[in-house]
Amino acid sequence: MKAHGMGNKPRRQFVRTTDSNHDSPIFPNLYRNVIPSRPDLVWVADFTYIQIATGFCYLTATLDACSRKVVGYAISRRIETPLALAALRSAIESRRPSPGCIHHTDRGSQYASDTYRRALREAGLRGYMSSPANPYHNAQAESFLKTL
Repeated sequence: MKAHGMGNKPRRQFVRTTDSNHDSPIFPNLYRNVIPSRPDLVWVADFTYIQIATGFCYLTATLDACSRKVVGYAISRRIETPLALAALRSAIESRRPSPGCIHHTDRGSQYASDTYRRALREAGLRGYMSSPANPYHNAQAESFLKTL
């Protein structure tokens, strides 16, 4: 069957982790992947999925752009704003960044939600977001999650 091109090709399952088709406001893209000179000046964050025996779970990680250290993370079966908030709160508790720290993400609906934007504002963090459909603008987070 293979010689005649009649084989079954298994499809790799695609799991969407970013929904950037939303009406929520977005932050500008002012962070250009320049490695900061010291920790807690820039944090980057993103989602990924992990296949488990019963389906998938989602992981969101917040990294310090200087040290590439994970400063906050959260895992859940649901990819919603509370998952992103849990990772953000974990990062804030562990690092206590000074006001003005940049928090860079993609344009996902979780990061653009009113609840998430309010949490950034209350913590004194400045939100920045990648350009549409451009993973290179969040390369540090994408690279870490790919390696993970």
